[in-house]
Amino acid sequence: MANLRVHRVAEQMKKEMSDIIRNRIKDPRVGFVTVTGVDVTGDLQEATVYVSVLGDQTKVDETLAGLVKAKGFIRSEIGKRIRLRKTPEIQFKFDQSVEYGNHIDKLINDLHRKD
Repeated sequence: MANLRVHRVAEQMKKEMSDIIRNRIKDPRVGFVTVTGVDVTGDLQEATVYVSVLGDQTKVDETLAGLVKAKGFIRSEIGKRIRLRKTPEIQFKFDQSVEYGNHIDKLINDLHRKD
């Protein structure tokens, strides 16, 4: 039962987080960001938000810095939108799985071209 609640909170946070980042963050460092997932601890005290960023490593670093700076605002927005006793602490991490998938895709395409 508790795992279902944690999963629901994570999915709701992902949805709200995407909307907040897309529509409410005005920091120019935060460009095109996709929230790919949210992991919430069992006690709902901490949330790790995985994001993918369009651009090179410099753009990724700038975007993460902008998100960290806006963390307080984002957390308060999440608190208004999701009814929890305590809004989880938020940590942002770059999701490398999209980048890794693109790399594998390119390798496969290169192999097919050589045939």
